[in-house]
Amino acid sequence: MATHEEFMEYVREQTRGAGAMSFRRMFGEYACYLDGKVVAFVCDDQFYLKPTEAGRRALGTPVLAPPYPGAKMYFVLDAALEDPDEMARLLRVTAAELPLPKARPTPKPKAKAGARARGRPR
Repeated sequence: MATHEEFMEYVREQTRGAGAMSFRRMFGEYACYLDGKVVAFVCDDQFYLKPTEAGRRALGTPVLAPPYPGAKMYFVLDAALEDPDEMARLLRVTAAELPLPKARPTPKPKAKAGARARGRPR
């Protein structure tokens, strides 16, 4: 089952206080980014916060579950999702503990086929 667009609209509304949130659709589900860092997933209409020590301290005793089969355990947020201020706090403490994503190497420009042929000695 994929996440419904109505649920994602609710998530967008509830998380807007966290800062520069963005969402990327992947395989019918969503990755949630804060300041360029993946902080959560939304899968099957459920919000999964990336596990960090700061998040664990903020939540107390979090409920854990994998967002999709074969994934590691994430913090499942139900009641917190209903409180935009709490969501903003949880997302910010999680993002603060996560490293920035590694920069992808820039691909080398491909030489044109004709240019390579002309550059070879005969």
